[in-house]
Amino acid sequence: MIIYLVKPGELVLKGGNRKRFEIILSRNLAALLKGSGARIITGTGRFYVHCPIGMEETVENSLNRLLGISGWAKTRSVEKTPDDVISACIAEAAFLRENGINTFKIEARRTDKSFPLDSYKIRCIAGEAILNSFPDLKVDVKKPKSIIDVEIREKAYIYSNARKGRRGLPVGSAGRGLLLLSGGIDSPVAGYMMACRGMKVDAVYYHAHPYVSNEAKEKAIKLAEIVGSYSMGIRLYVVGFTAIQQRIRERAPEEWRTVLLRMAMMECAETLAFMRKCKCLITGESLSQVASQTIENICCTQSRLKMPVLRPLIGMNKEDIISLAEEINTYKTSILPYDDCCTLFNPPHPVLRGDPALAGTHYEALEIKNLIDEALKNAEPVRCSFPENET
Repeated sequence: MIIYLVKPGELVLKGGNRKRFEIILSRNLAALLKGSGARIITGTGRFYVHCPIGMEETVENSLNRLLGISGWAKTRSVEKTPDDVISACIAEAAFLRENGINTFKIEARRTDKSFPLDSYKIRCIAGEAILNSFPDLKVDVKKPKSIIDVEIREKAYIYSNARKGRRGLPVGSAGRGLLLLSGGIDSPVAGYMMACRGMKVDAVYYHAHPYVSNEAKEKAIKLAEIVGSYSMGIRLYVVGFTAIQQRIRERAPEEWRTVLLRMAMMECAETLAFMRKCKCLITGESLSQVASQTIENICCTQSRLKMPVLRPLIGMNKEDIISLAEEINTYKTSILPYDDCCTLFNPPHPVLRGDPALAGTHYEALEIKNLIDEALKNAEPVRCSFPENET
């Protein structure tokens, strides 16, 4: 049996509510590990995953995707005696040495104050024992190639090569939001960022068949699957928007098409969000990145909404958004050359600084409510990367 030590992230600051967050985090981890045979043990300030031999890759992939943890490591677990702890430190140093590590330092944390050595003495005695056992190893307290961590808790845990977690809060601890998912770079990143803040994410994708290819739809589903692999699954709704876009093209002034399309998307998303008991909408808008995202046009597109709109990318530049998209593996899918419905019937000179009152007048003239209701009635639900026990 292999043991992984898991460090909770921000939830440790939650005071009296901490237990609730820990329960959600444990539930999420159990869902990701389902079928692996691994067991989760909850300790004081730590989780421990007991992993059967041969299932290490499954467990590590799950820990790499789990939101709400600051880090994790494969660990040695020994009894809380000085001799056992020092022996485990020497064994860990031997492992590092076999893998080409020649400098190290010891970090120690003693939460069980009954242990006879304090943190300083653990560092000194363990370091000296390692140097005596392996004279070719050197201590480097400033820039070591590896750190050997010692934690004295329910038992003694010794590990090195700790991995960083994705931090944030466990998914499901901050309500539910509806993501307006396009086939672009930004919206999947926005969904991931809100999942990192503990939000359970549903999504809506607008499809304009036959003007937009089915490859574009499959691309959006793939993006939802990738984001869902971090966010405990996504329920995606594919909504046909062809009739609505045709109505906008027929009745709206050409320069207003982009703003009015966004207004229709927002109204449709809000209706769906209320149906799904979501508390907010989520978009990938970044201020002034495109014509519909000037502050004036943002005011237009949200002017008829009752629900709050969260825009986690609003102050980010494109390079940083792309960097995060590459990190979570959505970028290569986002740049596949399949246009979504947002580019359909785009005017050559769109309104850049729309007036909300005038936008409202143009929008009312579309008489579009029945078309939105019909589109939602025929929406196609798609489950993306749901753990097996998701309801």
